[in-house]
Amino acid sequence: MIANPVPWPNGAKCAACVTFDMDADSLVHISHPRDSHRKVATTSMLQYGPEVAIPRIVETYKRLGIRQSFFIPAWCVERYPRAVETILEGGNEIGHHGYIHEHPNELSPEEEAHWLDVGIDILKRATGAAPRGWRAPLYNMSDISCSLLAERGFSYDASLMGDDQPYMLDTPKGSLVELPTHWGVDDWPQFVQSDDLGYMGNIMAPTMGFEPYIQEFNAIRKYGGLWVAVVHPFAAGRLARWDVLASFLESAVERGDVWFAPMEEIAAHLRKVVEAGDYVPRRVEMPAYKEPVYDAAIAKYARREP
Repeated sequence: MIANPVPWPNGAKCAACVTFDMDADSLVHISHPRDSHRKVATTSMLQYGPEVAIPRIVETYKRLGIRQSFFIPAWCVERYPRAVETILEGGNEIGHHGYIHEHPNELSPEEEAHWLDVGIDILKRATGAAPRGWRAPLYNMSDISCSLLAERGFSYDASLMGDDQPYMLDTPKGSLVELPTHWGVDDWPQFVQSDDLGYMGNIMAPTMGFEPYIQEFNAIRKYGGLWVAVVHPFAAGRLARWDVLASFLESAVERGDVWFAPMEEIAAHLRKVVEAGDYVPRRVEMPAYKEPVYDAAIAKYARREP
């Protein structure tokens, strides 16, 4: 079903990465910029991520001998330095996830570039290196995001949903590896319920909530693609939920035929096999559209009055 699978290291059947978006309470501050300080219960729910869940998650990764990727808004990097230190001590990657979870496609080009650069500088100071990867907050990439990333030397993006395995994004400023995911492996629909965050879902039992992840993983492993889970420490890092996910990860690692790696290493591997001539990826020109298309599409076949 995947006609052109990536040749993964050591003959692995697929590549996999559990990517945590450690948004913490940036979410309530961006949603309620004038009165977030009054949203005390929601703030406590979101702070559970860096304060309680992150040590638990990193300890599990250490026990299993794997390293993974965390995407963190730069404001959260400054606000929660102990969580950042814990993540880095485990050998995990920290990627760019905006400044305070602002949506790039709601900003002017100048504003988007400014906050991207602010985040880069903060992550450099906190980690000692420029971030290699980026995920747009809420996946809300703009039409210029890829060009800005390529211009600044990013290796990959993790915001799009256009394939079952990595592909290339070509921009006027250079190319990025796209490491795609989709909403079926995001924990927001299964586990988040918050009126303050504008989402009132039906919270699922942990085993039921993670069943879509497991079925998606099994199909990716069968056909040789890339499995990228998108989860949040305040949601999937809760005790019963993480217990279920940790047990799944343990069984997946024990199989020995899945390459669990940080996203930056997956992107580097794709570039390596492409440059060696061992793999020809699908390539997509970005952005898909440079202007709105609706009016022109309607005008082409509009009903003409007699």
